[in-house]
Amino acid sequence: MDAIEGAAASGDSINGLGSHFMLDLNTYAYGGELGFEGIDFYLAGRAGVLGEVPAGVVVASLVFFEPTLVATAWERSGKVMSRIDAAKEFAGVAHRWADAHVPDDVDALRLADLAGRVADAASVAGAPLFAGWRALAEPTCDRPKALAVHRVNALRELRGAMHGAAVLTQGIHPHAAVARRTPYMLDVFGWSEPHPDKADVREPWAEAQAATERAVAPAYEALEPAEREELAELVNAVQAAVTG
Repeated sequence: MDAIEGAAASGDSINGLGSHFMLDLNTYAYGGELGFEGIDFYLAGRAGVLGEVPAGVVVASLVFFEPTLVATAWERSGKVMSRIDAAKEFAGVAHRWADAHVPDDVDALRLADLAGRVADAASVAGAPLFAGWRALAEPTCDRPKALAVHRVNALRELRGAMHGAAVLTQGIHPHAAVARRTPYMLDVFGWSEPHPDKADVREPWAEAQAATERAVAPAYEALEPAEREELAELVNAVQAAVTG
Protein backbone atom coordinates (compact mmCIF):
# COMPACT_ATOMS: atom_id res chain seq x y z
CA MET A 1 0.00 0.00 0.00
CA ASP A 2 1.60 3.28 -1.09
CA ALA A 3 1.26 6.54 0.80
CA ILE A 4 -1.64 7.92 -1.25
CA GLU A 5 -3.51 4.63 -0.90
CA GLY A 6 -2.82 4.64 2.83
CA ALA A 7 -4.18 8.15 3.22
CA ALA A 8 -7.30 7.26 1.26
CA ALA A 9 -7.87 3.97 3.08
CA SER A 10 -7.85 5.59 6.51
CA GLY A 11 -9.26 9.01 5.65
CA ASP A 12 -12.98 8.48 6.10
CA SER A 13 -12.55 6.82 9.48
CA ILE A 14 -10.09 9.45 10.69
CA ASN A 15 -12.64 12.11 9.84
CA GLY A 16 -15.54 10.14 11.28
CA LEU A 17 -13.88 9.16 14.54
CA GLY A 18 -13.21 12.75 15.52
CA SER A 19 -16.74 13.78 14.71
CA HIS A 20 -18.13 11.27 17.20
CA PHE A 21 -16.74 12.95 20.29
CA MET A 22 -17.23 16.43 18.84
CA LEU A 23 -20.92 15.92 18.14
CA ASP A 24 -21.73 13.76 21.16
CA LEU A 25 -24.60 15.24 23.17
CA ASN A 26 -22.53 14.81 26.32
CA THR A 27 -19.94 17.14 24.81
CA TYR A 28 -22.54 19.86 24.40
CA ALA A 29 -23.88 19.22 27.89
CA TYR A 30 -20.42 19.54 29.38
CA GLY A 31 -19.85 22.71 27.41
CA GLY A 32 -23.05 24.07 28.92
CA GLU A 33 -21.82 23.23 32.41
CA LEU A 34 -18.68 25.22 31.66
CA GLY A 35 -20.78 28.19 30.59
CA PHE A 36 -20.72 27.90 26.80
CA GLU A 37 -23.81 28.46 24.65
CA GLY A 38 -24.90 26.20 21.81
CA ILE A 39 -22.08 25.37 19.42
CA ASP A 40 -19.64 27.71 21.15
CA PHE A 41 -17.76 24.95 23.01
CA TYR A 42 -17.16 23.09 19.75
CA LEU A 43 -15.79 26.18 18.03
CA ALA A 44 -13.82 27.44 21.03
CA GLY A 45 -12.51 23.96 21.76
CA ARG A 46 -11.25 23.29 18.26
CA ALA A 47 -9.92 26.77 17.57
CA GLY A 48 -8.69 27.49 21.07
CA VAL A 49 -5.32 26.03 20.07
CA LEU A 50 -4.83 29.19 17.97
CA GLY A 51 -4.75 31.35 21.09
CA GLU A 52 -6.13 34.87 21.43
CA VAL A 53 -6.58 35.65 17.74
CA PRO A 54 -9.18 37.77 15.91
CA ALA A 55 -12.32 36.00 14.75
CA GLY A 56 -11.22 36.29 11.13
CA VAL A 57 -8.30 33.97 11.82
CA VAL A 58 -10.71 31.36 13.16
CA VAL A 59 -12.97 31.76 10.13
CA ALA A 60 -9.95 31.20 7.90
CA SER A 61 -8.94 28.07 9.80
CA LEU A 62 -12.36 26.40 9.99
CA VAL A 63 -13.06 27.00 6.25
CA PHE A 64 -16.46 25.35 5.95
CA PHE A 65 -18.42 27.28 8.59
CA GLU A 66 -20.47 30.37 7.80
CA PRO A 67 -18.28 33.32 8.86
CA THR A 68 -20.84 35.22 10.93
CA LEU A 69 -21.65 32.10 12.96
CA VAL A 70 -17.97 31.61 13.73
CA ALA A 71 -17.31 35.25 14.57
CA THR A 72 -20.28 35.49 16.93
CA ALA A 73 -19.43 32.27 18.73
CA TRP A 74 -15.76 33.18 18.99
CA GLU A 75 -16.41 36.56 20.55
CA ARG A 76 -19.00 35.14 22.94
CA SER A 77 -16.92 32.14 24.00
CA GLY A 78 -13.95 34.31 24.92
CA LYS A 79 -15.91 35.55 27.92
CA VAL A 80 -16.17 32.02 29.37
CA MET A 81 -12.49 31.09 29.70
CA SER A 82 -9.14 31.57 28.01
CA ARG A 83 -8.66 30.13 24.54
CA ILE A 84 -6.08 27.58 25.61
CA ASP A 85 -8.22 26.46 28.55
CA ALA A 86 -11.12 25.86 26.14
CA ALA A 87 -8.83 23.77 23.95
CA LYS A 88 -7.65 21.75 26.94
CA GLU A 89 -11.23 21.16 28.09
CA PHE A 90 -12.17 20.03 24.58
CA ALA A 91 -9.21 17.67 24.46
CA GLY A 92 -10.25 16.29 27.82
CA VAL A 93 -13.68 15.51 26.40
CA ALA A 94 -12.02 13.63 23.54
CA HIS A 95 -9.93 11.61 25.97
CA ARG A 96 -12.83 10.67 28.22
CA TRP A 97 -14.96 9.79 25.20
CA ALA A 98 -12.19 7.51 23.98
CA ASP A 99 -11.85 5.76 27.33
CA ALA A 100 -15.58 5.04 27.29
CA HIS A 101 -16.11 4.11 23.64
CA VAL A 102 -13.01 2.63 22.00
CA PRO A 103 -13.48 -1.16 22.13
CA ASP A 104 -11.16 -3.32 24.21
CA ASP A 105 -10.44 -5.71 21.34
CA VAL A 106 -8.69 -3.03 19.26
CA ASP A 107 -4.97 -2.51 19.87
CA ALA A 108 -5.30 1.15 20.83
CA LEU A 109 -1.64 1.53 21.76
CA ARG A 110 -0.58 0.33 18.32
CA LEU A 111 -3.07 2.70 16.71
CA ALA A 112 -1.63 5.52 18.79
CA ASP A 113 1.89 4.60 17.70
CA LEU A 114 1.08 4.52 13.99
CA ALA A 115 -1.07 7.65 14.02
CA GLY A 116 1.55 9.46 16.08
CA ARG A 117 4.32 8.66 13.62
CA VAL A 118 2.24 10.03 10.75
CA ALA A 119 1.38 13.17 12.72
CA ASP A 120 5.01 13.72 13.72
CA ALA A 121 6.11 13.42 10.09
CA ALA A 122 3.53 15.86 8.76
CA SER A 123 4.31 19.44 7.83
CA VAL A 124 2.27 22.07 9.64
CA ALA A 125 2.28 24.32 6.56
CA GLY A 126 -1.27 25.49 5.85
CA ALA A 127 -2.64 23.52 8.81
CA PRO A 128 -2.90 25.80 11.87
CA LEU A 129 -5.45 23.71 13.78
CA PHE A 130 -3.31 20.61 13.25
CA ALA A 131 -0.23 22.45 14.48
CA GLY A 132 -2.09 23.67 17.54
CA TRP A 133 -3.63 20.32 18.42
CA ARG A 134 -0.30 18.54 17.97
CA ALA A 135 1.25 20.96 20.46
CA LEU A 136 -1.27 20.08 23.20
CA ALA A 137 -0.21 17.74 25.99
CA GLU A 138 -1.06 14.13 25.16
CA PRO A 139 -2.58 11.50 27.43
CA THR A 140 -0.05 9.12 28.93
CA CYS A 141 0.50 5.60 27.63
CA ASP A 142 -1.51 4.13 30.51
CA ARG A 143 -4.56 5.56 28.70
CA PRO A 144 -4.00 4.00 25.27
CA LYS A 145 -7.54 4.63 24.03
CA ALA A 146 -7.34 8.31 24.86
CA LEU A 147 -3.88 8.56 23.32
CA ALA A 148 -5.08 6.87 20.13
CA VAL A 149 -8.04 9.20 19.69
CA HIS A 150 -5.90 12.23 20.51
CA ARG A 151 -3.46 11.38 17.76
CA VAL A 152 -6.14 10.36 15.28
CA ASN A 153 -7.75 13.73 15.86
CA ALA A 154 -4.46 15.38 14.99
CA LEU A 155 -4.63 13.59 11.64
CA ARG A 156 -8.23 14.73 11.30
CA GLU A 157 -7.15 18.35 11.63
CA LEU A 158 -4.38 17.74 9.11
CA ARG A 159 -6.82 16.24 6.62
CA GLY A 160 -9.31 19.01 7.25
CA ALA A 161 -6.76 21.68 6.43
CA MET A 162 -5.58 19.96 3.27
CA HIS A 163 -9.16 19.30 2.20
CA GLY A 164 -10.18 22.89 2.77
CA ALA A 165 -7.32 24.12 0.60
CA ALA A 166 -8.13 21.57 -2.10
CA VAL A 167 -11.81 22.49 -2.16
CA LEU A 168 -11.10 26.21 -2.43
CA THR A 169 -8.50 25.61 -5.14
CA GLN A 170 -11.19 23.89 -7.19
CA GLY A 171 -13.36 26.99 -6.93
CA ILE A 172 -15.94 25.35 -4.65
CA HIS A 173 -17.57 27.73 -2.17
CA PRO A 174 -17.64 26.41 1.42
CA HIS A 175 -21.46 26.53 1.36
CA ALA A 176 -21.49 24.33 -1.73
CA ALA A 177 -18.95 21.99 -0.17
CA VAL A 178 -21.14 21.34 2.87
CA ALA A 179 -24.19 20.91 0.63
CA ARG A 180 -22.25 18.33 -1.38
CA ARG A 181 -20.64 16.36 1.44
CA THR A 182 -22.92 16.68 4.50
CA PRO A 183 -26.19 18.39 3.57
CA TYR A 184 -27.74 17.32 6.88
CA MET A 185 -25.17 19.57 8.62
CA LEU A 186 -25.95 22.77 6.72
CA ASP A 187 -27.83 24.34 9.63
CA VAL A 188 -25.12 23.38 12.12
CA PHE A 189 -22.49 24.98 9.89
CA GLY A 190 -24.60 28.14 9.78
CA TRP A 191 -25.62 28.10 6.12
CA SER A 192 -29.11 29.33 5.21
CA GLU A 193 -31.30 28.58 2.23
CA PRO A 194 -31.19 28.69 -0.71
CA HIS A 195 -28.56 25.97 -0.77
CA PRO A 196 -26.38 25.28 -3.81
CA ASP A 197 -27.13 22.32 -6.07
CA LYS A 198 -24.58 19.67 -5.18
CA ALA A 199 -24.66 18.34 -8.74
CA ASP A 200 -22.89 21.52 -9.87
CA VAL A 201 -19.71 20.60 -8.00
CA ARG A 202 -19.57 16.85 -8.66
CA GLU A 203 -16.51 16.91 -10.91
CA PRO A 204 -14.46 19.53 -9.04
CA TRP A 205 -15.33 17.74 -5.79
CA ALA A 206 -13.75 14.54 -7.08
CA GLU A 207 -10.64 16.52 -8.02
CA ALA A 208 -10.53 18.10 -4.57
CA GLN A 209 -10.80 14.71 -2.90
CA ALA A 210 -7.92 13.34 -4.94
CA ALA A 211 -5.85 16.44 -4.16
CA THR A 212 -6.54 15.96 -0.45
CA GLU A 213 -5.06 12.46 -0.52
CA ARG A 214 -2.00 13.70 -2.42
CA ALA A 215 -1.49 16.50 0.11
CA VAL A 216 -1.76 14.20 3.14
CA ALA A 217 0.26 11.36 1.61
CA PRO A 218 3.79 12.65 2.37
CA ALA A 219 3.19 12.18 6.10
CA TYR A 220 2.30 8.53 5.46
CA GLU A 221 5.80 7.97 4.08
CA ALA A 222 6.81 7.65 7.74
CA LEU A 223 5.19 4.19 7.71
CA GLU A 224 6.10 1.05 5.82
CA PRO A 225 3.50 -0.21 3.30
CA ALA A 226 2.25 -2.89 5.70
CA GLU A 227 2.01 -0.34 8.51
CA ARG A 228 -0.16 1.94 6.38
CA GLU A 229 -2.52 -0.96 5.86
CA GLU A 230 -2.42 -1.73 9.58
CA LEU A 231 -3.26 1.88 10.46
CA ALA A 232 -6.24 1.78 8.12
CA GLU A 233 -7.44 -1.51 9.58
CA LEU A 234 -7.19 -0.26 13.16
CA VAL A 235 -8.86 3.11 12.68
CA ASN A 236 -11.54 1.54 10.48
CA ALA A 237 -12.21 -1.04 13.20
CA VAL A 238 -12.67 1.65 15.84
CA GLN A 239 -14.89 3.69 13.57
CA ALA A 240 -17.04 0.65 12.78
CA ALA A 241 -17.36 -0.22 16.46
CA VAL A 242 -18.41 3.24 17.63
CA THR A 243 -20.74 3.73 14.68
CA GLY A 244 -22.44 0.37 15.00
